[in-house]
Amino acid sequence: MANLFEAAGMEREAPRPLADRLRPQSLDEVIGQEHLLGPDGALGRLIEAGTLGSLIFWGPPGTGKTTVGRLLAQATNLAFEPISAIFTGVADLKKVFDAARGRRSMGQGTLLFVDEIHRFNKAQQDSFLPVMEDGTVTLVGATTENPSFALNAALLSRARVLVFRSLDAEAIEKLLARAEAIEGRPLPLDEEARASLIRMADGDGRASLTLAEEIWRAARAGEIFDAERVQDVVQRRAPIYDKSSDGHYNLISALHKSVRGSDADASLYWLARMLDAGEDPLYLARRLIRMASEDIGLADPQALVIAIAARDAYEQLGTPEGELALAECVVHLATAPKSNAVYVAYKRARAAAKEHGSLVPPKHILNAPTKLMKSEGYGDGYAYDHDAPEAFSGQDYFPEAMGRRAFYEPPDRGFERELRKRLEYWAKLRAERG
Repeated sequence: MANLFEAAGMEREAPRPLADRLRPQSLDEVIGQEHLLGPDGALGRLIEAGTLGSLIFWGPPGTGKTTVGRLLAQATNLAFEPISAIFTGVADLKKVFDAARGRRSMGQGTLLFVDEIHRFNKAQQDSFLPVMEDGTVTLVGATTENPSFALNAALLSRARVLVFRSLDAEAIEKLLARAEAIEGRPLPLDEEARASLIRMADGDGRASLTLAEEIWRAARAGEIFDAERVQDVVQRRAPIYDKSSDGHYNLISALHKSVRGSDADASLYWLARMLDAGEDPLYLARRLIRMASEDIGLADPQALVIAIAARDAYEQLGTPEGELALAECVVHLATAPKSNAVYVAYKRARAAAKEHGSLVPPKHILNAPTKLMKSEGYGDGYAYDHDAPEAFSGQDYFPEAMGRRAFYEPPDRGFERELRKRLEYWAKLRAERG
């Protein structure tokens, strides 16, 4: 067969992936980013005006950032120059800039599309500034990372950040319908399996088309897959999650805020999501200990004990048995009464310590282990609390130049309701005893 192609002077072309065949050929065909490309969207207005400034596209994989960059160049008559920060060094950048200057001298502008721009170091990012400022290139950088942290302030000040959204179920459904049209056959899925496939895509259009291809390859003639069979066939796509990127911080934030918001069900969901994505369970255990201290505190003194016990249980049992201890802890923390009173009090005390860091303790609460120290008044006037009525002397323990301060203000809920009563009673005794 190969000889027949060669004799005919034809070259065999490798089959193109479905995602490549369905790549939009105009901005009108882009799905899921209507907030940017619609008539009132940021890009829609720029295209209507016929001019572009430098842009940063920030969003998850598979949302169309590269495609929109290419089509923007086409819509504004700019030469499209794509590079990837993974494969490009300083010498390569210099060649790209020289080529752009050459085009500019001939009256042709350049849209320089930089994929994974956050992977460039500070010096490499700084190298874009001169060619952006003099108009040699219109920079369009694409990143999955938060530009506030991943890009230099100087670069950000010269570019506008546009946020690409994950594709919702409706957008993924449109993509699958296009795929079925171009393939000329429906996906062999029942209704529940189709919904399951859309969920597996996790907002990534490219992933949805890759999954669709896997389904078509696996299906025999006349076979229709249900949801359970779909998971067996595609072996579940790994969740979009990088332990050093935004996905990691977004999910731990979701878990922390769900616990703080006393939503046990949502808290369990985010815990499961992170464990399913390969997060280190001991990292999660450490975060749960922090939540117990920061958001529950003394409203439920057992919260910290249970969080530490959950960590210890996981260390002993490992995966998957130890994960249940983390889940138990999450439910306890989510359903516990909430208080950040200790957290707030500690911040207040830290601020006071910085302000009055040179003050010494009052002499009456200092020990006097030597005769000299005793002669200097160390320990004079100290009242031993156990000798006082109700084991409370009411003395002042703050530096004399500072005076009493109130840092800890427990709320009237959980165990702190009892602590509040104690503090109020001691305050009353202190006032009575001078």
